[in-house]
Formats: sequence, structure tokens, C-alpha cells
Amino acid sequence: MEIKYTVQGLLIYAAMSVYLLAFVMSLLRRRKVGHVLYLFGFIIAVLAFGYRWYDVRHTPLQNLFEVFLCLGMICYPVSFFCRRILQVGGRCADMLIGAIVLFPAGFIFSAEPQQLPPALQSWLFVPHVAVYMLSYIFMAKATFQALTQFAGKSYDGDEKLLPPEEATYRTICAGFPLLTLGLVLGSWWGKLAWGDYWGWDPKELWSLASWLVYVGYFHFRYMFGKKHARINSTWVIAGMAAILITLLWANLSRLFSGLHSYAT
Repeated sequence: MEIKYTVQGLLIYAAMSVYLLAFVMSLLRRRKVGHVLYLFGFIIAVLAFGYRWYDVRHTPLQNLFEVFLCLGMICYPVSFFCRRILQVGGRCADMLIGAIVLFPAGFIFSAEPQQLPPALQSWLFVPHVAVYMLSYIFMAKATFQALTQFAGKSYDGDEKLLPPEEATYRTICAGFPLLTLGLVLGSWWGKLAWGDYWGWDPKELWSLASWLVYVGYFHFRYMFGKKHARINSTWVIAGMAAILITLLWANLSRLFSGLHSYAT
């Protein structure tokens, strides 16, 4: 564990702290205060991301430190979109997600600036990674909704918001096209960079595995609807587990050395 005594580190820790304070206020039913704090934490996270961008002189999506920094920034916009457009609640859990995804950036991964390698100097670099990051936050939110469905509870007593099982489905419907687009853009990028659309790289395989789990979820729910809500939720949790393997284990484990590996 590495504590960062830098401006970058202080911004990350401030955003984490405000997210956690917003979470506590929401648990204490001080929802307006919690929302204001959540917005304030988002502003700090944007400043942290902007500072990193200024420091490295390119869009900061190159390594896992920058990826988790980005994830911590986009939690609020996804939460706002889900609540206002999709009628999906769970804002309290979203605050906790924001703090959780910032933790690796704050304490685990190195913030040492790196030169952008030639393979990443492509116009597809930013959209490919960005749509994946957005999809991951949607799927993380859907996972919390699935866990709520398992517990037989609802986050918010607002009648305008969907119950957990329906909220899970609608959130995945928003995140799955982004997950698909990330896979397509990555394949296109592979063709431009290495001359082939598919290289059987471990990261590519786990990305495909994640996508297939959610295809399985849609198929199962289409076949059986809400009759087996717990099994539906199990599919969603399995999808999140596959995403974590894709994002972390396939990147870091020396068992999965490849073009996308950060282990070396």
C-alpha cells in the first residue's frame, strides 16, 4: 500500500472522503446533504482527473491508476442518468462505488507518469477505453441492485423508482451496448495496430467472456422473465466477477501475459 503525499494524492483522498461522508449522510437519511456532498466529491474527482491530464500531457487512460481515477469520476454522471432517465435508484450505493473505485488509485497503483507507447497513440485509444469504463460503472451499479434484490429490499422509498429486479435489467440494458461497443472498437484497433481483428490475447478472451455472461443473462431473462429473479441476479453478479477478472487479473497476473498485460 502506497500513500501519495502529492497534490494528485490529496485530491484523490479528498474525493474518497467526501464520497464516504455522502454515503454516511444518506444512511442517516440526510439525503439532500448526501446529494450535495456527492456532487462536491464528483467535482473534486474531476479536478483530480484534470490534474492528471495536465501532468501527463495526454488523456489519462493508459494504466490502471488512471483507469480507476476515471472510474471514480464517472460514478456521479452515471448515477444521475440512471435516476433521472431510467428511474433507477441506489444513489447511496453509487456513493460507495465511487469511494471503492478510487481506493486502488489512491493506495495501490503507482502514479508515476509514463510515456504513451506507439500502440496507444491511436484515435481509437480514448473511445475504446472510455466506453468500457462507462459500461463497467453501469454494471457495478446493476450488481448492487442485484444484491439488493437478493436481500429483498429497496434502496429508496420513492414510488417513481423501479424495484431492484427491473432496475437491474434496465441498468444492464444501458451498459451492455457500451460493453459491446468497447469490444468492437478494441477489435478495430487491433486490426489497425497489429493487422488482425482478433489476437486471442488473454485480455481479449476475458472481455469476450464478460460480454457472453451478459448475453446469457438476457437470454435467461427473456426465456423465464422475472419468475427466477434470484437466478437473474446471479447472472449479473457473475458478469461483474468476469469484469473484475478482465480489469485486474488479466492485466496483472503473470499467468495471463499478453499485449494488454501490465505485469511487466
